[in-house]
Amino acid sequence: MYSGLNVISKYIHRQKIDRRINHLFPTHLYNSTKFAYNQILLSILLASLAGVNRINRIANFTEDSLVKSLLGLEKRINKDTISSALKHLSQRGARSLQAYLLEKKSKWLKESGLTSITLDADSTVSMVYGNQEGAAKGFNEKKKGAKSYHPLLVFVSELKMLYHSWFRTGSAYTSNGIDAFLKEVKVNLPGNIEKIFFRADSGFFKGQLLDLLEDYHWDYLIKVKLKNLNKLLAGQNWHIMDHEKGIAVCEFQYQANTWGRQRTLKAIRCIKEYVEKDFFGQKQLIPVYEYSCYVSSYNEKNALELHNLYKARSTSETWIEQVKSQLKAGQTLTDDFWANDILWQLNCFAYNISVMMRYRNKKFHRQEHATFRDWFIHVPGKLVKSGHQVEIKMYAHYYHKYNWIEFDRLVEAA
Repeated sequence: MYSGLNVISKYIHRQKIDRRINHLFPTHLYNSTKFAYNQILLSILLASLAGVNRINRIANFTEDSLVKSLLGLEKRINKDTISSALKHLSQRGARSLQAYLLEKKSKWLKESGLTSITLDADSTVSMVYGNQEGAAKGFNEKKKGAKSYHPLLVFVSELKMLYHSWFRTGSAYTSNGIDAFLKEVKVNLPGNIEKIFFRADSGFFKGQLLDLLEDYHWDYLIKVKLKNLNKLLAGQNWHIMDHEKGIAVCEFQYQANTWGRQRTLKAIRCIKEYVEKDFFGQKQLIPVYEYSCYVSSYNEKNALELHNLYKARSTSETWIEQVKSQLKAGQTLTDDFWANDILWQLNCFAYNISVMMRYRNKKFHRQEHATFRDWFIHVPGKLVKSGHQVEIKMYAHYYHKYNWIEFDRLVEAA
């Protein structure tokens, strides 16, 4: 039994998530109607939190006695019902769900009390192994030429929250649609957010995005991507910052053909290795340099400071892996693009529910979801029904008993 789902279900109810989903996707009851949309969508949400993927496994998941009780099911939901319901919701359902999730995350962000946030943008390849609609060949490090989807994501780093996501075809370039994507983010930010710092890798280096960020008065830091970048940097005047480590920095003005004005690029150079070369019969060790170059609104920071600030974004890559590997985003698919979009959104929402449930306790918040799932959700118990009351009885000497009790109280007080 997934005993922790009982507490998570309480949290979902306190956050009015179940009621909003029921309001967004009302079910018209007919004699042939056996399951409501909210039961189907919540089963996917709970399955994701429990680490269950694929439609047939989600169907088996709804056979669990606790899941049946939480969702008000008389019998399990079969896989064809889940698949057909998602397809019936179509593009309109996907857009309605996206709008609600943005509204919900805006509320969470407002309740956090933050006034300054870091937005870390990234994209990720979600590989497929069939003929799913919208899947296409694109950049794929793991398997060249394989079909995939290529979602776009942005995190609020202070909360670890996945604030917005677009489910896209695999042929989409990293920054495709980023301007419209950030406009949706901006419109849905709560009014208490006064300062925003946007950070992204070289896939987002384009003048149109820089113009937009400057129009928004957002601070930004983006890694530079240019043809012949190393050749360009090799010809710059470098200032030594650390002789022992071979660290040097430079800065220079640059204007691409599509830019309306010049911007300052700042670069750092480190010694990657030494290679032995023969000069007029004498062996000499020649340094091989590794370069990193950035464009930023932080004019007062040098390249080394920007480089250290940029490295902090690597944590967002671990969050993406949690979304994909631990919450199973992109692993449950149908042959319909919009159904897959809804599945992706529900998996991402499951990640956010896990993160925001644990936010007010540092001990729990710093854990990965898989750790939280192992000690809190995947706990055996016995479902006991007495009258109209349903209780779960767990092993009295469970190793994480006091953590479990502490977290249960945390949710009760939320």
